[in-house]
Amino acid sequence: MSAAGKHSAVSAAPRSRSEYRELSRLERRSPVRGEAPVQRLKRASPAGAQVPSGPRIRSTGDRPAAAVAQGKRPAERPAMSESVGPEPSGPKPSSQSEFAKLSHYCGFDWARKAHHVCVVVDKAGAVVLELSFADDAEGWDSFGKKLSQVAEIASAGVAIETSCGPEVERLLEMGLAVYPMNPKAASRYRDRKSVSGAKSDLADAFSFADGLRTDGHGWRRLRPLDPLTQELRILCRDEVALIEQRTALVNQLRTTLREYYPAALEAFEQWTQAPAWRLVIAFPTPRELAKAGKGKWNRFLHANKIYRPETAQKRLEIFARADTFASPSSAVTAAKSMLAVSLCEQLMTLERQLDKYRQRIQELFDDHPDHDLFGSLPGAGPKLAPRLMSELGCDRSVFGSAESLQCFAGTAPVTKQSGRTRIVQFRRACSMSLRAAVHQWCDCSRLKCAWAQAYYQKKREQRMNHAQALRCLGQRWLKILFKMWREKKPYDEARHTLDQVKHGSWVVKLLPESPAAQPA
Repeated sequence: MSAAGKHSAVSAAPRSRSEYRELSRLERRSPVRGEAPVQRLKRASPAGAQVPSGPRIRSTGDRPAAAVAQGKRPAERPAMSESVGPEPSGPKPSSQSEFAKLSHYCGFDWARKAHHVCVVVDKAGAVVLELSFADDAEGWDSFGKKLSQVAEIASAGVAIETSCGPEVERLLEMGLAVYPMNPKAASRYRDRKSVSGAKSDLADAFSFADGLRTDGHGWRRLRPLDPLTQELRILCRDEVALIEQRTALVNQLRTTLREYYPAALEAFEQWTQAPAWRLVIAFPTPRELAKAGKGKWNRFLHANKIYRPETAQKRLEIFARADTFASPSSAVTAAKSMLAVSLCEQLMTLERQLDKYRQRIQELFDDHPDHDLFGSLPGAGPKLAPRLMSELGCDRSVFGSAESLQCFAGTAPVTKQSGRTRIVQFRRACSMSLRAAVHQWCDCSRLKCAWAQAYYQKKREQRMNHAQALRCLGQRWLKILFKMWREKKPYDEARHTLDQVKHGSWVVKLLPESPAAQPA
């Protein structure tokens, strides 16, 4: 046989499956486990009783690497929920008993001008009421009357594709059991009822109602917040929205000044503070700034409390040569100066409103029963502590474990596993408000806690970027915060250090003066 024939024969020889290289893509995101566990669905009967799962066709091998190495079987992930919120530790008996009391299931497809509701009765799914009503006082009154004619309000549940807003507040006020749906899950329920892709508001409402009827025993019922926490959460989120508007205005202002007023950009680095805006208002053009003279410049610096011996002379030199490098077009200077002054006045007004928001937030935070708990968090401060507290709330039953809080905050990764392929990636479905607050808090905690800085630095040495290292640090902090939140105890640095030494944490060994590093 020729060499080519031998080569083809060898190539055609069958290979065992074990000889193929295992396909796996693992992206390092979090230090909680070697790999993120695969989520499993727990099957349940329509009445809510758990049904044991049968044998699987193929094992997914969803054990973390650390647990497999020790010969231990890790705890299974909690059952998945369709509601908008943290991943629960499985429906509690109280939740299932509440759902079992429901006799009617409503699908609520909300809109700005008119709402479409479909009510499903009994376990068979027979439709007893279909209506559409206007979003006004008369429409809501008619909805309540018609619903009370076919069902008791206390025994009716509503599935809606949102967890907040005036519609949800009115439904809760009526005494209905509200079950919010994740938009992605709502889209899948639509596809299940309409394979052809046909869509209508009434069909959407029916798919929501029938989904609640068949799968609602595993959903989480929406609990209304207490007034203090609700007001604080809304104020904190609105404050962040105003800060984002301020950032947009500052970016627009810097772009405008670059076209005709580069001296102003050179004189100030922080354009999120009022002194820089007041300079543009007092001296709209480079020519006016240069002609003002040294006396007015000094009075401006002292009046705005920004006179510093180390920076005053440099700023005065910039003011003196402000018109030497400016826009050569007088038309551009005249037009852009008006825009710059308008933007600065908007920023001044916005900053005054932010001060009022922060004052009110501080008042509510001081009156909250968890003030001392969240106020003790290192690096949180007066801005981040109220945000963290408002996002977690006061209901300790919302998060069944530290893992559910980590998933809700977006610090835990997501595992996608199929056959021999496993992908661990960044979690996107989470509370964006809590994620941003935790990210900023972890960054600020590095300046207050030695172990937090040591942990962060170790992750950077493992070739993680800044955001990845902060997410890993957030995993640690959220585990601590969950324990504090459950026990209603403030943070104790000494107790945490002793716990680290007791459990042999590698973090405490990185500290130069740690108890573990000192000789006995």
